[in-house]
Amino acid sequence: MSAERHYLDSVRREASRSLRSNGGILSPSWARYLDAIRHGLLMIDDAGRAIVSNAPAARLLADFLPKSASEPSARGLLRALCAGTAKPRRAVFRSLREARDLRTAVSFEVEAKGLTLQVELNPAEEQGWIATLEDVSARKASEARADEAARQDPLTGLPNRLLLQERLLEAFVRLHRNGEKCALLLVDLDRFKPVNDTLGHPVGDALLKKVADRLRSTVRPTDTVARIGGDEFVILQTGVREASDTQALARRLVDLIGRTYMVDGHLLTIGASVGVALAPSDGDSAETLLKNADLALYRAKLDGRGTYRFFEPEMDARMQARRRLELDMRQALARREFQLHYQPQMQLDGDRLIGCEALIRWHHPERGTISPLDFIPLAEEIGLIVPIGDWVIRQACRDAMTWPAHMSVAVNVSPAQFKSDRLVETIMSALAGSGLPARRLEVEITEGVLLQENEKTLRTLHRLRELGVRVSMDDFGTGYSSLSYLRSFPFDKIKIDRSFVKDLSGRPDGDAIIRAIAGLGRSLGMTTVAEGVETPEQMQRIREEGCTDVQGYLISRPIPADDLISFLASYKAEA
Repeated sequence: MSAERHYLDSVRREASRSLRSNGGILSPSWARYLDAIRHGLLMIDDAGRAIVSNAPAARLLADFLPKSASEPSARGLLRALCAGTAKPRRAVFRSLREARDLRTAVSFEVEAKGLTLQVELNPAEEQGWIATLEDVSARKASEARADEAARQDPLTGLPNRLLLQERLLEAFVRLHRNGEKCALLLVDLDRFKPVNDTLGHPVGDALLKKVADRLRSTVRPTDTVARIGGDEFVILQTGVREASDTQALARRLVDLIGRTYMVDGHLLTIGASVGVALAPSDGDSAETLLKNADLALYRAKLDGRGTYRFFEPEMDARMQARRRLELDMRQALARREFQLHYQPQMQLDGDRLIGCEALIRWHHPERGTISPLDFIPLAEEIGLIVPIGDWVIRQACRDAMTWPAHMSVAVNVSPAQFKSDRLVETIMSALAGSGLPARRLEVEITEGVLLQENEKTLRTLHRLRELGVRVSMDDFGTGYSSLSYLRSFPFDKIKIDRSFVKDLSGRPDGDAIIRAIAGLGRSLGMTTVAEGVETPEQMQRIREEGCTDVQGYLISRPIPADDLISFLASYKAEA
């Protein structure tokens, strides 16, 4: 028995004694005492008479009892209270009878005129009932506000993931009951992160609010727009008759979100990638529909972003294969399945080999050799490129120690490695552990490295330069601002992208581009390496245009580390 219930029952017993000793009349002192109790209190005998009723009970019951009732009888009270419950009256009385027979308490809530009462009926130890009444209106309102807040995104005011799940379940109930179809559209904002990074989170938050407003404006009142992540939104489209209805909505979303925004004096342009799944064809449950819409969104991103894609069954098969590849790659380092091959670089002045570029290979025990084009993008996406890149640096330094002392080794470093804040420490550790002089290590970066956190990246590059490590810009000429980057950091080497070398035989401007890059390198004191040289004709024209070094199949294909020493020896003998 609870302390409060025990207290109320003791009050009832003492009040009953007072009633018996005073001929059925409650003494004034007891009446004042009961009126001071916070809860409404009724004492009901087995005959159904309210033998005690305090002032709070009378005040609380004013909205429930008929105005003609002079005093509350038990049956009249219960009939009035039952009118305010969500349960049928018979069900309430049945539960009361069962509680009476079992001598257990029964509790229920009633409502009238905006007032909510918590009614608890406890059988007294001797006979009759003790009824306590509590006004829980404020608590219920607070709970309702908390419940609403728990289902609402605080920034945009849109439904959140919890409310979306509830609406999805309701949509599937209608689908299974009367065949009403629905669609789910996952919206991921493109180019939103640079807004946050460059202009700050307040501007990013203001932009998200404007996106939410645009999304609200493009859907019907029966549809649901929800925010489920930082820059991820979901639209649940109900009452779908044809797939073309959803296609039209997806097209409007891409167009509308892609229009320019004015936020705090800034003109901002972002985009949207949209993945679409239809029910029941793409899923007969909320979980399946969400998963398949996410697969379609992933495809939209792969296809260049700023577009929409509908789910197709083969997407799931591709994603399963991707997951298997991811699981295998996570174990590949521990199993020592990665290997380094080296492609030699030749200095045109003297036709001598002066270094090699380290190229990673994955020899899977079941799938055989997996191309870097298949696993490197995935490694960058899931964050494995950092530990893999660390291994490449350490292994390349160890291998280079077995080469002639004049030869250097070049390793490619991804933007993710620059973000990890440990690149310099990794290189220092690799040099110290292998004994390789810093001047024999060369770090190759692409323009993608410099696009992210420019100042931080330049500090890292200068720290590498201070160590004595050389730095090359790879794939020069394929980006947007390569010339400005050459001014911001004094690279040691420019590697001309293989596409320009390939164009030597097919485009009349190929010579002019290579001549210009070679001249730029000379004027800035940088070595220029032409990649992808495969024929003697290309080699001759590269010489004529003034490049200093070459790399490509004409010199050698990438060679396993174990075979490189013998290749170097044979190449020297042939020379």
